[in-house]
Amino acid sequence: MYNFLKSIVKNIIPQKLLIENEDNFRKLLKPFYKGKNYECNICTTQLKKFAELENGQLICPVCGSLPRTRRLNQLLEQKYLKPNMLFLDFSPSRMLYKKWKKRNDIFYFPTDFENEFLSDYHFDITNINAENEKFNLVVCYHILEHIVEDQKAMSELYRVLKTNGTVLIQTPFKDGEIYEDYSINSPEGRLKYFGQEDHVRIYSVLGLENRLKNAGFKTEVKVFDENDYLGFSKNETVIVCEK
Repeated sequence: MYNFLKSIVKNIIPQKLLIENEDNFRKLLKPFYKGKNYECNICTTQLKKFAELENGQLICPVCGSLPRTRRLNQLLEQKYLKPNMLFLDFSPSRMLYKKWKKRNDIFYFPTDFENEFLSDYHFDITNINAENEKFNLVVCYHILEHIVEDQKAMSELYRVLKTNGTVLIQTPFKDGEIYEDYSINSPEGRLKYFGQEDHVRIYSVLGLENRLKNAGFKTEVKVFDENDYLGFSKNETVIVCEK
């Protein structure tokens, strides 16, 4: 039902209007999904079920959160986000942007370079407009696979991170080695070889970890279990970087 309704809405409502009123449109779905079998830990709605996207991911029909977003929310709330932190968040999800903006006990710096996400700043990750050792916490989720000069970006993340600070990094991963070929630069080619029209590589976990270590980080690879009730995916991988 979710995918069917989504296709109808996208065909009859202009994209700008849809984005501006997404929260209101989603409220209309709540009666169809409300129950007690599952729960979204971001909007705290108890659900009869999560909606399943065409790619198999479980989306919260009420707030639009994906499994990785709900897991990130849990990680930040339970371990990494502390009062008075300076928190840099690259291309934040809409629901987490709104959540963290309401907090008065943290200093939140949501940034998106190309105005595709809700943000207050427009930092270039390869040349971050911030002084050395400014931030206690950085979230860099699904960013580096878009960046040609990724090792320059990693060096910048290291530079602006405070000593003993933490960067949480996630990208799509593959087995084996990193696959990148800069001669593949058309949207069609990138979709075919890298999985998305604006991706420039596919990392392996070990390959990305080695590049992060070369930038100076201490790294730990965390692989998380599935959580059916909260709609978390199995074997989700996050690289935790410390300075």
